[in-house]
Amino acid sequence: MLEIRDLSFFYGKIQALNHLSLELRDGEIHAVIGANGAGKTTMMNCIAGQLVPQSGEILLDGEKLPNAPHMVVSRGVVLVPEGRQIFHNLTVEENLLMGGYTIKDRSPGVERSYEMFPRLKERRRQRAGTLSGGEQQMLAIARGLMSDPKIILFDEPSLGLAPLIVNDVMSNIKKINESGVTVMLVEQNARKALAIATRASVIEQGRVVKSGLAAEIAADESVISNYLGKAKRKD
Repeated sequence: MLEIRDLSFFYGKIQALNHLSLELRDGEIHAVIGANGAGKTTMMNCIAGQLVPQSGEILLDGEKLPNAPHMVVSRGVVLVPEGRQIFHNLTVEENLLMGGYTIKDRSPGVERSYEMFPRLKERRRQRAGTLSGGEQQMLAIARGLMSDPKIILFDEPSLGLAPLIVNDVMSNIKKINESGVTVMLVEQNARKALAIATRASVIEQGRVVKSGLAAEIAADESVISNYLGKAKRKD
């Protein structure tokens, strides 16, 4: 469905992506794990059209994805960015309407958002900057869904959230996938990400070093050692 071919990106002289290739298949949750600075967010921003890679290409259904965010959204690919990046001075409902700027009739999307996240409906006229961290993440997810995407990219959705809220976020991502939306999930909490993923990839120094079924990646000794931590032995 989405194919990344030989992608390279530099910040000045620093290479963030090094001939990275990755395939996102229709209907899956694909978890992408790796250390800080491995290139995960850079990859997501390239897909979303926010960064233009120096080489390589990104294909959606066999056609090159444009390097312009609004055109990427129009093609059915939406990024829920790291740090949520909601519009703090706008109300909850205004944030949702901004997320649906490519859709003529945004009312159905707003209603779907309120059905999925009833708390947002309660706070629809509240300024988004006054919401709790968990509520802001709900809003970021709902805003991303407003354009009715085929693919949704989640970049560190659990960042800064309490453990119980993280569980809710992961549950919502799984529900979104079950509704027919393909998901790419970049997540520092590798254990949580692999638990809901279909397949997974590991990125190191700007390139994919492992890919496969999520269960296989989770059982890999190097992944356990580097990203999951060793389970305590039972006496």
